[in-house]
Amino acid sequence: MTTGQKTKTQLKSFPVPKQLATLTDLTPQEAQAVTDAVNPLIADAFALYVKTKNFHWHLAGSHFRDYHLLFDEQADAIFESIDVMAERVRRVGGTTIRSISHISQLQTIEDDNNDFVPAGEMLKRLMEDNRHMAQMIREAIAVCDKQRDSATSNALQEILDQTERRTWFLFEVVQGLNNTD
Repeated sequence: MTTGQKTKTQLKSFPVPKQLATLTDLTPQEAQAVTDAVNPLIADAFALYVKTKNFHWHLAGSHFRDYHLLFDEQADAIFESIDVMAERVRRVGGTTIRSISHISQLQTIEDDNNDFVPAGEMLKRLMEDNRHMAQMIREAIAVCDKQRDSATSNALQEILDQTERRTWFLFEVVQGLNNTD
C-alpha cells in the first residue's frame, strides 16, 4: 500500500477518551445526540469556508472588487462559526473534527474543483450552499432543544442568523445577474 492509498477509518466522536470526557449534566445519550448533530455542521462550515475562499481567490469579471470583498467577509464569518460550534461539542462532552479526512466523512456540501466558475455561478452556488447550511442548522437546533442543550441551541441560532444574512446578501446580488459579467 502506497502513501495516499491507506484505508480510511471511520472516525467517531462518541464515546470520548476518558481524558476528554468533559463533565456535564447531560446524559451520555443527550451529549452524543448533540455531538452527532453539530459535527456535520462543522464539517460543512469548513467545506463552505474553503469554497468561499476558493471563489474569493479565483474571481474574475467586472464586479471583481465587490465580490472579492463580499466573499472574504463571508468566509471570515463562516470560519468564526467553526470554533463556536466545536467548543460547544467539547463542552457537552463530545469530540469534534480531527482532520481533513474527518471533514470529508461528514460534509454534505460538495467541494468545487472546477478550473473556472463565472462570477454569477459562484454567487448562485454559495447562495444554495448557505441555504443548505441554514436547513441543517435548523435541524440541529431541534436536536439540541430536544436534548435539553439550550446553550448549543442558542449558539446555533446566532450562527443561523449569520447564515441567513449571507444567503440574503447573495440572493440580492443574484437578482442583478445580468450585471455580473
